[in-house]
Parts: sequence; C-alpha cells; structure tokens
Amino acid sequence: MSELPIWLVDDDPGVRESLTQWFELGELPVRTFAASEAALAALTAGEPCGVLISDVKMPGMDGLALLEAVLAVDADLPVVLITGHGDVPMAVDAMRQGAWDFIEKPFEPEQLEEQVQRALERRRLGQENRRLRQALRQGGLAGRLLGESSGMQRLREQIANLAPTRASVLVHGETGSGKEVVARCLHEFGPGEATPFVALNCGAIAPELIESELFGHERGAFTGALETRIGKLEHASGGTLFLDEVESMPPAAQVKLLRALQEGEISRLGSNRVIHLDLRVVAATKADLLALAARGEFREDLYYRLAIAELSIPALRERREDLALLFNHFCRQAAEVHQRGQREASAELLAALARHDWPGNLRELRNAATRFTLGLDIPQLGADPQAAPSAGGSLGDQVAAFEASLLRAALARHHGNIQAVLDELDLPRRTLNQKMHRYGLRREAFLDTPSAR
Repeated sequence: MSELPIWLVDDDPGVRESLTQWFELGELPVRTFAASEAALAALTAGEPCGVLISDVKMPGMDGLALLEAVLAVDADLPVVLITGHGDVPMAVDAMRQGAWDFIEKPFEPEQLEEQVQRALERRRLGQENRRLRQALRQGGLAGRLLGESSGMQRLREQIANLAPTRASVLVHGETGSGKEVVARCLHEFGPGEATPFVALNCGAIAPELIESELFGHERGAFTGALETRIGKLEHASGGTLFLDEVESMPPAAQVKLLRALQEGEISRLGSNRVIHLDLRVVAATKADLLALAARGEFREDLYYRLAIAELSIPALRERREDLALLFNHFCRQAAEVHQRGQREASAELLAALARHDWPGNLRELRNAATRFTLGLDIPQLGADPQAAPSAGGSLGDQVAAFEASLLRAALARHHGNIQAVLDELDLPRRTLNQKMHRYGLRREAFLDTPSAR
C-alpha cells in the first residue's frame, strides 16, 4: 500500500464515497474533505499528502483557488482537477499554472486512477530527491552511503559505531558495491580524518611486486630498484591502509603482512632499519576468506587479524527500494559531468530497473544512469525499457515475468486496444489496470494504428 494518501476534495458526498471505495479496492489510502478550506488547513499543518484531487466548482474556495493556495504551500504536490465539459479551457490554463492534470466529467474511475498512480510515482520520486539533496547538504554518512533500505540503515549504524575506534575491519561486498566508500567513511568519520588514507588493490599488483608495494624498498634492493621507495604500510602510518581484494594477496606476502601487523613494525626491502607503524587496516573482499582458508588459499591467522570487526554491504538487488533514489543521484552527477540537462526517468524505466538483478551493483547502475543521461540505450535492460524480465529467480518472479509477457504480447497484438485485450484474456477492466501498473505497461506505448482506442 502506498504510504502517501490520496486527498479527495469534493462537496458532493456521493462522489467522495464512490471514489473512496474505488481507490481503497486498489489498496490506495484516501482522505476526503467536503471543503477546500479544510484540506488547505491540513496541508498547511504538514499532514502527508501524495496527490490532491479536487472538483473545480465548489462553494466557498473553488478548485482553482485551492490549486493556487496548495502550490504556495507545497510546489511539488500533484493536483488533479475534476472539471465539467465547459471548463476545459480553464482547466488547460490551470495546468499552465501548475496543475498535474485534469479529468473531464463524465469519466471512468480507471482513467482517474491511472493519472493518480502516475502522480503518486512522481511524488515519491520528488520526495526521494529532496531527501537526497538534504542528506548531501547535511553531509554525514547519509550523504555518503545513500539509501533508506533497512540494510543500508544498519550499515550506517555499524560504521558510526566503528569509525571512532582503531579496530581493523573486514568489509564484505560484491563487485561494485562500494567497499572503498565504506572504508573511506570508516576513516573520515573517525579520529583519523586528517591523517593519510592509502589504498592498495591487491588484485591489481603483480605478485612479484606486492611486497615492494607494501613494505617499500631501498635503492639497489633488487634489479630495477633505482631509488628508495616508501611502501603503503609506512605511508599509511598514523592513518588507514585500505587493502582491496585482499583474497588476491600471494601467500608469501600474507605471512609478512601478518607479522607486520602483529609486531607493529616493518623493514624496507634491502634494509635492516626497523620502522614502527601506527595504523588501522581496513580490508575488503568479495570472497569467503574462511572458506579459502579451509582450502589452504588464505591464512586463517591473517583473517582473524583483519576481521576484528566485519561489515557486509548489501547487494543492490537486495535493496531495490533504493534504486530510484540512486539512479536519480547518478543521473544528476552525469548531467553535471557531461553538461547535459537531467532527464526524468519514466515509471516504465524505473520498473525495468527494479526487475534487473544488477550483478555489477552500484558501478553498473552508475553506468546505466550515464547512458540514460546521454540519450543512449541501457544494454542490460534492452533497447525497450519495458522488455520482459529474464527467466529464473523464485517461482513468484517467474510467474510475474510470464504474466507480464502475456500482457505485453496482447497489448502489442491489439495495438493498445484495451477492450480487445480484456476480451482475449477474460479479465475485469480493473484487474487489467492494476496489472499494467504493476508491470510498468502503458497503453500509449502500443498505440500504433488508428484502430486503437
């Protein structure tokens, strides 16, 4: 059920009752008002509203006056006006003043519900954007680790608890999930904010060079060592060393790293001088280190040295409720970088984003947002954002995918003719409307012949 209620303003009790019953059958909460003044007072008091529906002709404050007053209080609130036939020119003018849409009497309830569903989606996106802008203005963890899902809230709480300490932390997360961002947050929101943050990707360094990268070397220590080099451990002393893809570290280097962390000191290659260390280590992995240790592929004692505390970053597919927020955030970033206007994601595109599993996580989503901003197709969604979801997943997912494909095929076969689809699939009109909304199917996308109606 939507968290944002529909507000219905109409002086006719029969209209209020019938529309309330219709929306509640669709699990949409409704709040009714017999007069504009009462609705305006509730809005001014800060009570939540997803979309406001108002008749135009009412005693006292009419719908147009209510529109003007409402937008002065909340400029982003979608307002749908219900008008008589003779009021259409006036309603069009009202849309220029900020109304979301108007519905002309007499109307089918499905027509109003379709507009309301779109308006609610826009309202939710607008609120997410406002929360994002506020988080970015305020800074803090909410501005660095975006998302309102329970998994992200829990992660931020854990980081806030660990950041002030010097405990070593092992971060688990899939490729592209933001492990380095988490490491930087542990560093920047702790006592070492003004100290060095040094990152090393263990998987990107040739095995024969990783000891030099970690410990440094003196000039002439080996062939090609033309000058003294400070290693990452020494460079990070006083701050944080971030070891990404730590599972890729060669066994010999694991032994020496373990000793360095236990003793708190190192010597550069080619030198006997002891250098004392004072640092925090944050390591990241996409593998199960204990399982690797059981196979002899990672040192168990090093695991326990690194994993004083452990954090797990939820995969993007596990927090789909954050997708719209993150996608719009990345679109804003891409628009700034490429000096493009920000495009608005349609409900169909957001539905397609929610169906994809995002194996590349945030990195893949950022790529998709950049392509969208540049006006390019998003390959993982197909050229058509309404494409059916891939097979696989739970039984419920597969049934939903099959149902969506049947509806899409029927709509295409009948060129958007709703009555023909109803007849073929033997569905009540309301059921079809609800399923089309669920799967992000819009009748307009199939209107390619004059026969569609």
